[in-house]
Amino acid sequence: MKAKVVIIAVLAALILAGGVYAGGNKQSGGLTIKQGVLMVGMEIGYPPMEYFDTDGRTPIGFDVELGKAIADKMGLKVEFVDTAWDGIFAGVNTRKYDCIISSVTITEPRLETFNFTRPYINNTQALVLPKGSNIRARTPYELNGLQVAVQGETTSDEFMSELAEEGLNITIRRYDKVINCFDELRNGRVDVVVCDSVVAYFYAGSATSPYDIVWEDDADEYLGICFRKGNDALSKAVDDVLAGFFADGTLLRLSQSIFHQDLVSSVRR
Repeated sequence: MKAKVVIIAVLAALILAGGVYAGGNKQSGGLTIKQGVLMVGMEIGYPPMEYFDTDGRTPIGFDVELGKAIADKMGLKVEFVDTAWDGIFAGVNTRKYDCIISSVTITEPRLETFNFTRPYINNTQALVLPKGSNIRARTPYELNGLQVAVQGETTSDEFMSELAEEGLNITIRRYDKVINCFDELRNGRVDVVVCDSVVAYFYAGSATSPYDIVWEDDADEYLGICFRKGNDALSKAVDDVLAGFFADGTLLRLSQSIFHQDLVSSVRR
């Protein structure tokens, strides 16, 4: 099985509270590392959640727009700190940025080590093949003898590694960015990609895509905003903003604009 994910009812009991949020676009002084700025750690290379526009410099995507909206609501500017995934959690612990908004799955081990907000979007694991592929596998459990691309140190990596440990005969190819996984699939150097469904929709969601999503797990995962353990005031303030975004439709509108479907209402609580 994949890394154990946390159901919403458990999240309600475990996510830390504390601090006070004035709201109303007022300056949230003292909460952030840099006065007047929300510094957001983000691995900018994970479309459609966070990636660079065609100019190669401007970050765009769901998490980017969410970060901008949160900062604006709190009366702050936003600064995105592009960080490799394998160092992103160390960065928040060493106060290189205030939080991580970068498709972070809320898991039990992470809840023991970090503060999290409530979930803001639903996600699961997906299996992607090239259109017209002669591979007959329609689940990850049927990938014997194949080369599987994943982004390293993600829940997709954990999921496939556990299947390999349980006896599935696969070769796991780990890449620094999910973009590289799809480059390798397009060039025929791997057979399949296993990734988050939010990413799979981006690459394979349109009728003109060269890829097909052939499987999605029925076990939900939930993405949240991650903070240094004990940073209760800021995590509570941002969580309050998210609650408001659920209530006023901001998150739903953002989901529909990026994914053309509602991936957020099911995690509302």
